[in-house]
Amino acid sequence: MVHLDYRDARPIYSQIVDGFRDQILCGVLTPGDKMPSVRELATELTINPNTIQRAYRELEMQGWIVSVPGKGSFVGSAPTPSEAESRGLLDEFDKLTDALTKLGISRQELIQRISEGGNRNA
Repeated sequence: MVHLDYRDARPIYSQIVDGFRDQILCGVLTPGDKMPSVRELATELTINPNTIQRAYRELEMQGWIVSVPGKGSFVGSAPTPSEAESRGLLDEFDKLTDALTKLGISRQELIQRISEGGNRNA
């Protein structure tokens, strides 16, 4: 299930989007799996159903889930990133690694962090 951090600066719906996207990428949720209903998830997370609906709309627009009228939402296939998106993320990665090395983080520490999947706090 999705974990919410109320101290996180990101909006709740964005945390839900990121949580489900990560579960799909990690294989916890696979194509064809049924997503929790909006009402069910809103009750479980004790948040407004409109927040869940907004997250599901975002996931659907990004291609992560598919909504079937009368049946619910299902995991779709993970969208493949475009070459431009990949290049942009790699450029951002280069800027971040440069900034981190300027702050004294060693190359070895960065390599270790990458090999751990960057999820040291997850």
